[in-house]
Amino acid sequence: MQTLLATLLLAATATAARNLTFPDGFLFGTVSASYQVEGAWNLSGKGENIWDRLIHTRPDCIADRDNADVAADSYHKYKEDVQLIKNIGFNYYRFSIAWPRILPKGDLSVINQAGIDYYNNLINELLANGIFPVVTIFHWDLPQYLQDLGGMMNSIIVDYFEDYARLLFTHFGDRVKWWITFNEPYTILYGYRSQCFAPGLLVCGVGEYLVIHNLLKAHARAYHLYDDEFRSTQKGKIGMALGTTMADPKTQSPADIEAAELYQQFTLNWMAHPVYSKKGDYPDIVKERVYNKSMAEGLRRSRLPKFSEYWVNYIRGTHDFYGMNYYSSNLVSAPNSTTNSSVISLENDMGNPVVGNDPSWIVGPNPDFAYSPKDMRKVLNWVWKNYDGVDILITENGWSDHGTLNDDMRVRYFANYMAGILDAIHLDNITVLGHSAWSIVDTFEWATGYTVRFGLHHVDFNSPNRTRVAKESTKYFADIIKNRTVPAKYLD
Repeated sequence: MQTLLATLLLAATATAARNLTFPDGFLFGTVSASYQVEGAWNLSGKGENIWDRLIHTRPDCIADRDNADVAADSYHKYKEDVQLIKNIGFNYYRFSIAWPRILPKGDLSVINQAGIDYYNNLINELLANGIFPVVTIFHWDLPQYLQDLGGMMNSIIVDYFEDYARLLFTHFGDRVKWWITFNEPYTILYGYRSQCFAPGLLVCGVGEYLVIHNLLKAHARAYHLYDDEFRSTQKGKIGMALGTTMADPKTQSPADIEAAELYQQFTLNWMAHPVYSKKGDYPDIVKERVYNKSMAEGLRRSRLPKFSEYWVNYIRGTHDFYGMNYYSSNLVSAPNSTTNSSVISLENDMGNPVVGNDPSWIVGPNPDFAYSPKDMRKVLNWVWKNYDGVDILITENGWSDHGTLNDDMRVRYFANYMAGILDAIHLDNITVLGHSAWSIVDTFEWATGYTVRFGLHHVDFNSPNRTRVAKESTKYFADIIKNRTVPAKYLD
């Protein structure tokens, strides 16, 4: 009994000793993405995107066979959503612009004024209510016309993306001061290894490398365009939002440690290293492994394209901050004996690791999202140390459930992850600019449809009005934003 009491007292003292107060200037925000909330899929001149095409032709790809044709109908209800954001007290709203709503064909041959008007209205409504916009240029909804030309695997996408970015900077940059070029490059790759993630292609082990190669060039072109032509007058910031996770080895065996390191290199460093490292270019281990695999397959060149010295230098350093999408970590172990190492695939290139969750983690409705609160501080340290003390903006963080209004687990998730952020700030001297809660309302969650919910507000998708109802987590955020402190009562 005395031992238990001593343990509890020690834990209480440790919690009390933590600095749970957010520093001056720390920003609180919330997030959405155009395809997931807007609806109005074919209204007011908007063009078809790759998700429209996939879901309309393959409804079986979605867990509930539903679609995002109306979604949360934020296209018509954006003023109501702005008030929800204001009521909680968030400083900013991160949203994405639908490329085909602005450019129905993806190129400049048709410019849709109704789309420009919609985003002007949204931006102005936010600013009128004391909320500043953080804009994602591309969040997965590529115009179908560009996909018909080869999409992200065609190098012409670099020019089209630059044209699109220029249009956005020109029309919105006088008011938008934070830009994100691409959301989660690694997740985009699911569409090139699965028939149920847009664009639904099976070009494994080749297509993924072409996509990232072009994406990094496109990102750099947009950055330099902003830097050269718009920054001096608009005075904004630009970066990328990277799906960032911690690859923890399942055991301390050399094989598991190596498997975790390779997984981290291929799922994050491959995309981040060219932009955020001092050296630039793809990580050496990624280049070596793909080259060696390619030679063993009888190819004359690596399946991973090579950057010229010009592109290495052009891409390196194209950031003003590191956008970090963080939900949970992965427990990684060495491959099992049944793995087929001759298959051409990204997984084979990284060594076919076995990826799962720690038994101590709480797993939500989607097993890809587990509650591993200790890793928030760890992953912030990893990014900080590997990328030379870069400023970090947490661009997404959230918890899924089945839609309950009394979302106590969501509150616990946010509180403990945010306490981890504060540990990184106060104990490790890491610069974390702010935190973005996914998402302000329930959204269409890609292949899981509406079967899982991340919103701070419940949306009744059976109602033509798409009625919003606040969940308990809205009270939590209103409290911490007002008092700038994580209440210790929520902490594990």
